[in-house]
Amino acid sequence: MPHKHNAARRHHIGKMKFKVTNWAEYEAGLRRRGSLTLWITPAALAGWAAPRRRTRGGQPLYSDLAIETALMLGMMFGLRLRHSEGLLSSVLNIMGLGLPVPDHTTLSRRPHSSLDRQTPDQAYFNALAPIMVAA
Repeated sequence: MPHKHNAARRHHIGKMKFKVTNWAEYEAGLRRRGSLTLWITPAALAGWAAPRRRTRGGQPLYSDLAIETALMLGMMFGLRLRHSEGLLSSVLNIMGLGLPVPDHTTLSRRPHSSLDRQTPDQAYFNALAPIMVAA
């Protein structure tokens, strides 16, 4: 009896509007929704390490391209900097690349200025992007 009082405001799962007749195709479509394809351009792999600095001070470990790649992945999936670091690290490990991944403190100190002004849709369709995402 206590649930009858709030019955009008409770969420109810409605019936399906159509009947599935081809379950194999339906299940394959559901599996494709979870598919994610990432590929990194050869130019991004070649320019991953930072060029040596000729001025005084420490040498940068990561190029601006590596920073931009990590920030773009985070922006595409709505991730914080630590999560972006973890995602890029796992993607590079799956691809079998031994590239170093910028840590979250480096990402916060060296943000790329052009990514600050882009929305995720603009970054997704940027043809010069170092990493391509197909979901």
